[in-house]
Amino acid sequence: MHRETIQNWYAVLMKPVFAPPAWIFCPVWSVLYVLMFISFGAVFLEILRGEWPLMIALPFVINLVANMSFMHIQFTLRNNCLALCDALVVLITIIWMMHVIWPLAPWIGWMQVPYLFWVTFSVTLQLCIVWLNRC
Repeated sequence: MHRETIQNWYAVLMKPVFAPPAWIFCPVWSVLYVLMFISFGAVFLEILRGEWPLMIALPFVINLVANMSFMHIQFTLRNNCLALCDALVVLITIIWMMHVIWPLAPWIGWMQVPYLFWVTFSVTLQLCIVWLNRC
C-alpha cells in the first residue's frame, strides 16, 4: 500500500484533541526501539547463556509479535478495533515482562518504563479513535 494512501486514511479518522501530530511517532518509537533492543537483547542473551529459564522469554516474544503486528493491523487491514486489542496485548505483556524480569535484573525493568508510558498513552489514543470512528 502506498504511503500516501495510508496517510490519507489515517488523516481522515476522527481523533481526540490530545492526539499528537503524526510526525512525533517516528522519533518516539526510534528511542523506544533502541531501549527495547538493549533490554530485550540482554534478556535473550542471559537465556541463551543458560543463566535464566527459557520461560522468562515468553512475555518478551509475545510483546515483540504484538508490537510488530500493530502497523499491519492498523494501516494495512485498517481495523481499529483489532488494533486496539493488539495494543492491549502489548500493554499487558509490558507489565508481565516487568514483573518477571524485576527480580533478575531491575535495570531491564526500568528500561521498560518509557515503553510502558508510551503504550499506555497509545492504548488510550487508540481507544478514543475506535470510539470516535465507530460505525
